[in-house]
Amino acid sequence: MKIQTEAGERHVLAITVDNEAGVLAKITGLFTARGYNIESLTVADISSDHALSRITIVTNGPPPIIDQIIAQLDRLVPVHKVTDLTDAGAHVEREIALVKVAGTGDKRIEALRLADVFRAKVVDTTITSFIFEITGASEKIDRFVALMRECGLVEVGRTGVVAIARGAEAA
Repeated sequence: MKIQTEAGERHVLAITVDNEAGVLAKITGLFTARGYNIESLTVADISSDHALSRITIVTNGPPPIIDQIIAQLDRLVPVHKVTDLTDAGAHVEREIALVKVAGTGDKRIEALRLADVFRAKVVDTTITSFIFEITGASEKIDRFVALMRECGLVEVGRTGVVAIARGAEAA
């Protein structure tokens, strides 16, 4: 699903790279040097021998800029494969957030009620606060955080987007 923003279309890029020091700096340096924005970035080791990592980057721009980003990423030595999951078709995206909310009385009850509606899980609690864990699309997390502002939002920690193509083939 392509999402249009003022800066262009939102794209999710899955990049398979060598799992070695400095690779992430090369990738982000490419974005920085050319003035491209990174909305979300996640990295994880993906091979049993720890030789490969997968970087998932969410960025946006008009189609020619996205094509240019992909071409430039493909030319970097530690990069094995770049897949634009947005252009590749159906894919699943998820993000995890920890959301701390402080409050008592009605605000505490409302925070619990909203957490139930959003299927957020209480992972820590005190007499005056909760920490919720919520998983889902970025838009869902954005809505949950916005509603928690009314209930006493204290702090938010987010993982960034992870995504994978649907179907039996690897990206």
